[in-house]
Amino acid sequence: MRIVIAGPGALGCLLAALLAPRMEASGHSLLLLDHQQERARLLNDQGILYETDGNLQQQRVAVCSDPQIIGPVDILCLTVKSHDLASCLQFCRPVISPQTLLVFMQNGIGHLDVEEREALPTTPAFAVSSEGATLLAPGHVRHAGRGITHMGFCGHPGEQQQQLLGTLAELLHESGLSVSLSDDILNHLWAKLFVNVGINPLTALYNCTNGQLLTSCAARSRLKKLVKEAETVARACGVAINTDSVQATLAVCKSTARNISSMLQDRRRKRPTEIEAINGAVVREGKRVGIATPFNEEAVKQIKEMERNYSQERQDAQNTTRTSTG
Repeated sequence: MRIVIAGPGALGCLLAALLAPRMEASGHSLLLLDHQQERARLLNDQGILYETDGNLQQQRVAVCSDPQIIGPVDILCLTVKSHDLASCLQFCRPVISPQTLLVFMQNGIGHLDVEEREALPTTPAFAVSSEGATLLAPGHVRHAGRGITHMGFCGHPGEQQQQLLGTLAELLHESGLSVSLSDDILNHLWAKLFVNVGINPLTALYNCTNGQLLTSCAARSRLKKLVKEAETVARACGVAINTDSVQATLAVCKSTARNISSMLQDRRRKRPTEIEAINGAVVREGKRVGIATPFNEEAVKQIKEMERNYSQERQDAQNTTRTSTG
């Protein structure tokens, strides 16, 4: 079996580091696909540095930057950010065949129409994970918190696709992850969305860890409003909610107190965030079903303003460099 993980970000490196030993022991092939040639060379040289509980391990993983030389594979896990998904799929086309299982592992719900939007040749699977992963440097990932990964189909897969997803789940489980195959993956995606809706924008705006949100009355109050608003939209969309989403989000803040959310990581690296796939998705779905979403709209507005500010800072720095060297 041949598995490719597209995207050497925090989640991609975490999965690669954990899967690689098990894949090798089982006689399977694992590749990490990276569109950046220089970074691919670096990761081939240094391996993936996997850090957990203060221990650092070096795991060799084959990294490739040319999908043409790979050819069609059995499973392709896409771990890139939601706003990079379309370009990533285009880049990955040479490894995709009608028999390839595509597994999408993005935050939010903005990618749920990817099968129709991108004219995929096969019914994809979706995964939602509460594993905590922080990318400290290229290829250096800290496993900051344990969780569970739910995997399943929103559409109607063939027997081969179901078997491949079962095999992937088994390999991930044998690699040390908690994995559950779900017949109701949509509800799991929404449940994770509630957590992201409350934690991600606020940690980015306040520049704080997940746990630090609990120390501020203003942050806690705003978190509750964001999640409650998302819940209202979800119910209007026909999503079953069986738990207290606010308490679940607060519990995640506590259990991952030292974690740096993906959106805060993006802020600190001055990169585009996934705000449109998370809070922006709540706003769009709210408009579709006639539910007002002022708190999520405000979060989107503030994050977008933050992105514009550091984009301008980056442009100013580039202009200063050109001037000084010109």
